[in-house]
Amino acid sequence: MLQHSRPSGKFRLGEFIAGMRTIFPLVVAVLPIGLVFGAVAAAKGLSPLETTLMSALVFAGGSQFVAMDIWTHPASWIGVGFAALLVNIRHVLMSASIGTKMQSFPGVKRYIAMLFLADELWAMAEFRAGSTRLTPAWYAGIVTPFYLTWVGSSLTGALLGAFLGNPAVIGLDFAFPAVFVALVMGFWKGPETGAVLAASGAASVAVHHFVPGVWYIAAGALAGLSMALWQGRAREQAV
Repeated sequence: MLQHSRPSGKFRLGEFIAGMRTIFPLVVAVLPIGLVFGAVAAAKGLSPLETTLMSALVFAGGSQFVAMDIWTHPASWIGVGFAALLVNIRHVLMSASIGTKMQSFPGVKRYIAMLFLADELWAMAEFRAGSTRLTPAWYAGIVTPFYLTWVGSSLTGALLGAFLGNPAVIGLDFAFPAVFVALVMGFWKGPETGAVLAASGAASVAVHHFVPGVWYIAAGALAGLSMALWQGRAREQAV
């Protein structure tokens, strides 16, 4: 019995380390993004503790930046919460997608895993599931360093906000879109992917120009989803 349990434990540890190796490039990439968020939050009047708690509890860079963009004193909690909801509504689709690939996750672990479903982690998990079985140990390996780096860099940015100054001056503001460009290219499948991106981008730009608020995020997601559905039906009819 003991001889069988030891290799199993080593195998799980190996998967955890493999996950850490996989996520390492994105951990490096998320570091400046966390610094930028911390600096922006400090400029908006949040204390280092408040900034850290927001990153630890919300753990969603996009919605956190949007919240800071519309942050006022006193804060409009309804407005901030609704904006975060619009930004994070994509997580419904992401969780539905990755959830079908978590057969090896017990019920409780699956729900816990969904709490840490950031865009980067979802993308890495999808890549992994496309080639081999997705396991809790490997998923924990990508989540742990990414989560700790995001929270820690947010705290550092909040503490050093006055020294960092304007993120755009030193180019840190480009880190956020650069990460997403890299993730999108990882899913590239030719002209069909380009059509989805074009539809999403066009809808986002149009709504952002004519409609105030963050509705452009939902518009871009719906337009991209509609294009993908149309392409799927077109392929079925062709067959």
